[in-house]
Formats: sequence, C-alpha cells, structure tokens
Amino acid sequence: MPQPAIRNDGVSLEPDKEEPVNEIATQAASPMLALADKMVQAGQIGDLKQLLDMHREWEQDQARAAYNQAFAAFRANPPHIYKDKEVRYSSTRYKHATLDHVAGEIGKAMAPHGLSFRWETKQEDAKITVTCWINHVAGHREGTTLSAPADTSGQKNAIQAIGSAVTYLQRYSLLAATGLAASEDDDGAGVSAPKITEEQAEDLRALAEEVGADWPKFLKFMGVTEASQLPAKRLHDATTALEAKRK
Repeated sequence: MPQPAIRNDGVSLEPDKEEPVNEIATQAASPMLALADKMVQAGQIGDLKQLLDMHREWEQDQARAAYNQAFAAFRANPPHIYKDKEVRYSSTRYKHATLDHVAGEIGKAMAPHGLSFRWETKQEDAKITVTCWINHVAGHREGTTLSAPADTSGQKNAIQAIGSAVTYLQRYSLLAATGLAASEDDDGAGVSAPKITEEQAEDLRALAEEVGADWPKFLKFMGVTEASQLPAKRLHDATTALEAKRK
C-alpha cells in the first residue's frame, strides 16, 4: 500500500481531505439571514435593521409558544407535593414541604418537557428577594418574585436568619411559579397510609344511620368513596363529625 509523501519537517504532502459538511447547520440556515447578507452587500443598512428586528421578534414568539406548550404538558400531569416535615416548638405545631422535596419532585416532572428552574437572590438592607425563573430549552423564561425580611425567629444567628428566609422564599416562589401547592397528606397521596379496619368502617356506617347522616355526602365530605379508604389517623375526625350531626 503506497505511503503518503512526507516533507522533511514531517508534514504530509497529500492534499487535505474535504471536511464533512455540517448538514444540520446547513439546513438550519435561515432564509431571512441570507436575505440580510444580500442587503448588507447592497448597502441597505436601515432596512436591514428593521428586518433583523422582525426576525428577532419572530424567534421570541416561537420560543414563547414552545414554552407555553411545554408548561401546559407539565401542568397536565403535575407532581404530587406533600408536607413532609413536622415542626414543633413550644405550643406550636405545623407541617410544611421541605425545599429538597419540592425542588426534587418539580424538577423530575419538568425535565421531560424541556423545562427547568433556577433562583436569583438579592439582598437590600433588611429585605431578601428571591426570583424563581422557569426556563425552556427554546430560550423563553418566566419569573416569579417574592420578598421577605430575614427570619429571626428562634435562636438563629444573623447568617442562619438569612439562610432560613432564602430557603422559605425559594420554596414558595417555585410553588407559585408552577401553580402547585403542598398537600396535607404526608404519605404521597395516601396510598400507603394505614386504613381503618372493616369493623371500624361498619361502626361508622352504623353511627351515620343512628344520627341520620347522609352516608354518600358524609363520604364525600371525608374525601373518600368508601369507608374502607379512610386513613386510620382520620377515624377520630370522622366520628366527631358524625357526633356533631347528632347534636
């Protein structure tokens, strides 16, 4: 097999091989930009600026339309956000969704639609401002902004007070930007929560008949279609509601 000719300095004398054509880039070339090149050659600079502005607006409209379509698909099958942490101090007790849970669930649900999010944080004097940006791969983005002072509750030092406020604002700006809310259900839609027993379900139905309660309406009030679906932790609430009907 003949070897390529080599110069004394080691450089091949063979002609360079033709570089492969980037077909994607060629196909993506815009006819409008080709027209712009002709206008530059013709010295039509004023008309060129107007043409490029029109092209830029067209691209923005396309990106906005792609964003809206992707966001609609995301909202058609939203993630389930639940309050996964209970806070207790003194006589106060409440539950809330943690930032890692909110961000993790929303991020996973957004990714298949080309959506993502990020936060922008600013601090001016005593006020902390967080903007949550929802971005789409086509280039369009939309933001939601919330502000609050540093969280000085408890025994936080200055840095902890700022960090707590930022975390709070990140969590709620993301929920606001996506139109989602955390559920009271702490077990992920209640599928794995222990349910009342068959005997307890029968007792509830008997109590409903005793107090003259509308059973289908009562089940709807409790958020279930059958008594056997009622979480065990809500049995007391159900009983109390029926007893109130008696009174």
